[in-house]
Amino acid sequence: MNVTLTNETTQAAGFHIPFIREMAEITQHMWKNGWDERNGGNVSYLLEEEEVAKYIDINHVIRKIKPAFSMQELAGKYFIVTASGKYFKNVLADPESNLGLLRVSNDGQELEVLWGLKSGANPTSELPTHFMSHIERLKVDPKHRVVMHNHATNVLAMTFIHELDELKFTKTLWQMCTECVVVFPDGVGIIPWMVPGLNEIGRETAEKMKEYHAVIWPQHGIFGTGTTIDEAFGLIETIEKAAQVYMLVAGHEIRQRITDQQLVTLAEAFGVTPRPGILNI
Repeated sequence: MNVTLTNETTQAAGFHIPFIREMAEITQHMWKNGWDERNGGNVSYLLEEEEVAKYIDINHVIRKIKPAFSMQELAGKYFIVTASGKYFKNVLADPESNLGLLRVSNDGQELEVLWGLKSGANPTSELPTHFMSHIERLKVDPKHRVVMHNHATNVLAMTFIHELDELKFTKTLWQMCTECVVVFPDGVGIIPWMVPGLNEIGRETAEKMKEYHAVIWPQHGIFGTGTTIDEAFGLIETIEKAAQVYMLVAGHEIRQRITDQQLVTLAEAFGVTPRPGILNI
């Protein structure tokens, strides 16, 4: 899908606004990678009031939404999120219908729509998981900003044939590509299979986010986090590449692999600390 936009169209669509353009572009990349079929996947991006107020009238609330989960810890914060039931392939052509700029009310009980979510659209059904994950990641890293979920193909495939033990799964990924231990030295978290969109899966995912930047949902996909859109996307991209290599070599005789000592040497060279209990050194 190639979208050609005139200057007039880009202004109306919000492409002059950096965070809207970032969201539209990254969802297009994720769709083109085959990670977000139909309306699969969702992204939320925490913004500062100052950057929002440059482009959006923060005193004009279009409508209010009352979700069935607690947001008290995010009171007053601003987020741009993908909409429920929308296709990532369409975001670039029509951001205002497929994205929404939200502010959590000062009492933490409502979502105030400041832009987007046209024609009564709602935020992603995975918003409880996103917000719970934001809360936990902010406790670990005050610079945290992004939660990104998609159905990365090879990560999903790997959960069918690899033991779902976090330490073993992480080590396998580290051994697939030299850069992996550098990009995600904390490893990957894994939760049991659960029904998506409910508060329960949000709580399980958020619990893992206390220790991990990335959490895998078996037979479903992955959640990645970061301080920027690029960082969160790059994390998922790296994990997916490692999973792709694993799926290519699975079932073949392995003649050589990255050793534990080599992984330690890599970590030392790049100044990162691998999660304890994985390497036998």
